Amino acid sequence: MRRLWMLGALALMAAAPASSPEMNVGGRVVKQADGGMRFGWPAIYFEQRFKGTGVVATVQTETEIFRLYVDGKDRGTIRPGALTLGVKGLPQGEHVVRLEKLTESQSGGAVFGGFKFDGVPLATPHRARRIEFIGDSHSAGYGNTSTSRTCTQKEIHDTTDTQQAFGPLVAKRFDADYRVNAYSGAGIVRNYNGVAPQQNLPVLYARAIPGEEASTANDAGWQPQLIVIKLGSNDFSTPLHAGEKWADQAALHADYRASYSRFLAMLIARHPKAHFLLMAHDPFIEDVRAVAAAAGRDIPVIRTVDMELTGCDWHPSLKDDRTVADQIEKAIGGIKGLWD
Repeated sequence: MRRLWMLGALALMAAAPASSPEMNVGGRVVKQADGGMRFGWPAIYFEQRFKGTGVVATVQTETEIFRLYVDGKDRGTIRPGALTLGVKGLPQGEHVVRLEKLTESQSGGAVFGGFKFDGVPLATPHRARRIEFIGDSHSAGYGNTSTSRTCTQKEIHDTTDTQQAFGPLVAKRFDADYRVNAYSGAGIVRNYNGVAPQQNLPVLYARAIPGEEASTANDAGWQPQLIVIKLGSNDFSTPLHAGEKWADQAALHADYRASYSRFLAMLIARHPKAHFLLMAHDPFIEDVRAVAAAAGRDIPVIRTVDMELTGCDWHPSLKDDRTVADQIEKAIGGIKGLWD
């Protein structure tokens, strides 16, 4: 599982104020003094009801790709160099606009400047159901729209669509708000091929923007009913190298279990009412089962199904994402009291 190395740090420009405090924002954002919202994690989305005949979305970005929807219909994409996208001539009445971030940004990010309406914004309530997905490149949708396993760094970036990865697919099936806190190449204690040893997922998870060490996430208002975690592929997918801190695979597995248990305990303490679902495959599924068993509550562990892996660098395809989403949906059906 290859780490996705993105372009250098983004020089963020000033953003226009967001149009309404009643907007529904999916994911971690940092609100700026001018009202703009800065962000970096994948699958961020902004959603607003309005009454009128048109809307324009404004984004400040040098690298990211966004898709705009109005009333559930795809109205086009915003790519670097095109900072606005609008829809006019809508029937007079109430509509819903939604802007979704597709790409993964490991360095930098973007700023949402808001929606401007030919009309007036309306209250946009959060959904009653909330799911958080924590993971690595599989959760981020790394190269999932690619038609080839061999990709350049630009192709990896451009063919990554987190909104079509298994997490958002599951959330949309349950009409749930969601967050995807995922980072390609990251593991619990060991990243892909041993790179960036001080930048594993539990460290990155504490950040509001993954590429900014000083940005601290404030999740006080986010209380999901379900947290789905898929971490471990990068810890074990490549051989240990000389100079790494583990003497052998046994030491790595022991450290993985202990560190995963601490990470899970932190999440349980932060979200005491949430249910958890852990995902794993060989060769670390027994470690994950041990972590779940030691957590002091009933936490199901599902073994991910075999996949065709025709995305970039042998990553899941769109078909694989749908298959894994089916598997998670079935597991969710067995969690008693989840949506109570």
